Amino acid sequence: MKIALVSEGTYPYAMGGVSVWCEQLIKGMPDYRWDVVALTVDGAEQSVFPAPTNLGKVHSIPLWGAWPPGRRPRRGPGHRPGASFTESYEVFLRALVTPLETTLPTTPPPPLTGLNAPFPGQGAVSRSMFLLALRGMFEYASDGGDLHTALLSNQALTMMLDAWRDLRIDEVGPAPTVADAVEAAWLIEHMLRPLSATPVEADIVHSSMNGLATLVGMTAKWKHGTPLVMSEHGIYLRERYIAHLHDDASHPVRVLALSFFRQLAGAAYLITDVLAPHSMYNRRWQLHNGADPERMWTMYNGVEPEEFPAATTEPEVPTISYMGRVDPLKDLHTLIRAFALVRAEIPEARLRIFGGTPAVNRIYHESCERLIGELGLVGAAVLEGRVGNAVDAYHAGSIVALTSISEGFPYTVVEAMACGRPTVCTNVGGVAEAVGDTGFVVPPRDYAAVAEACVKLLRDQEMRSRLGALARARVLEHFTLRRSLEMYRNVYEGLATPLKASPPPRHLRGQAQGRATIPTQRGAAAQPHLQLDGEPR
Repeated sequence: MKIALVSEGTYPYAMGGVSVWCEQLIKGMPDYRWDVVALTVDGAEQSVFPAPTNLGKVHSIPLWGAWPPGRRPRRGPGHRPGASFTESYEVFLRALVTPLETTLPTTPPPPLTGLNAPFPGQGAVSRSMFLLALRGMFEYASDGGDLHTALLSNQALTMMLDAWRDLRIDEVGPAPTVADAVEAAWLIEHMLRPLSATPVEADIVHSSMNGLATLVGMTAKWKHGTPLVMSEHGIYLRERYIAHLHDDASHPVRVLALSFFRQLAGAAYLITDVLAPHSMYNRRWQLHNGADPERMWTMYNGVEPEEFPAATTEPEVPTISYMGRVDPLKDLHTLIRAFALVRAEIPEARLRIFGGTPAVNRIYHESCERLIGELGLVGAAVLEGRVGNAVDAYHAGSIVALTSISEGFPYTVVEAMACGRPTVCTNVGGVAEAVGDTGFVVPPRDYAAVAEACVKLLRDQEMRSRLGALARARVLEHFTLRRSLEMYRNVYEGLATPLKASPPPRHLRGQAQGRATIPTQRGAAAQPHLQLDGEPR
């Protein structure tokens, strides 16, 4: 079996939890052949992972470099792309600019019946039309059309401005200017580049996240009938909203960009054959955004326990350890402020922050250093950079802390637990599901609560030992790599029979096509999601 694994800004060109997960899948199933389709910045990135023996090709789709590579647009902005493009683009724009509340059903939805009940009507018709519009633009590009030029043409800009004027009649904010339309069109052109790439050939496409990576799976399904599996480590749409909080783009550009991501996320839920949220937290978000519960399997990340042995000693002084990249989403400012309160109670305490800083986060790294100085923590709180072995970082702490404002199901927490370290974490994503009753989970951004939990643990060695032992036992029972890989193998084997590619739509008024039912585990009834602690999840 050949599986195409799709990444965006992660494997094999960047470190991080998603990249670790990608490598685990490839190396953990050596009997499968794998290709990787990587959405990159400019295609010049260098791999930071050694290639496993069963990894074939790595296809790069640059989103921000010259496109198509080595080719200039054949036509200028005055080119009129014709009806085969404009019909699809008109529907695409209608989905983007129509306010969300106008896409809801006119009749009240039926009452919900627990977690397995979807949240109906959240723009379902709009998402379906958006999906058909994407397919129409893919067919246009497949037939030799220059999607790059069409999206940036004067005709496309005029269509965007007209759609906003005609459909956002109740919009309070300012209407877009021509400059806004140019900027929005430029963003859309970059984000839709996977529609112009050659569809990947594989038995299954597995997208490592929602969003732009799913476009690769869509084109393979439309061209070859390839089944699509999608994992969500975090909630892609939520993270896009967080990322745009401080965006300096104009109001109309932000509206169009976020509307694009919202519609794309919903369209991906429609076309995906198996959706694999990595926590129950993610599952609830996906249901809220229209995902079909009958095609969902909750699959927790797993680790190899032998690679994360339990610590047998503690550091000489009370120490809080952090392991992860330096990033605003990790909210290290809260951790540093909490440590200042810890030092007031335990003057000899130390904070050791392990992990690299991506180039785009250098300013944030400097802000952390500056905050350490302002709080008088120089020498006690240290950003130590990358560490050769993550185990050393976990063993370096008496406890391990994570104060993120957004997470999926973080490896760092599970790895620390496997090392027998109690944790203090913020209640985001699937963190509470991982920690259970083996550590402290506090509200995000509440540095006083973080400090209080840290002080309790640092002052009570018996509690640390007891919770640390419980943490490792929890990992051995629920979060091993072997268990995780078995779940994915069941999904792949269940989807091994290829689908028949559906014909391209003759118009854009039909329904979305190309669903498959969820696979059944061999010799067992369908299991929509993992069970944890004896209760269905």
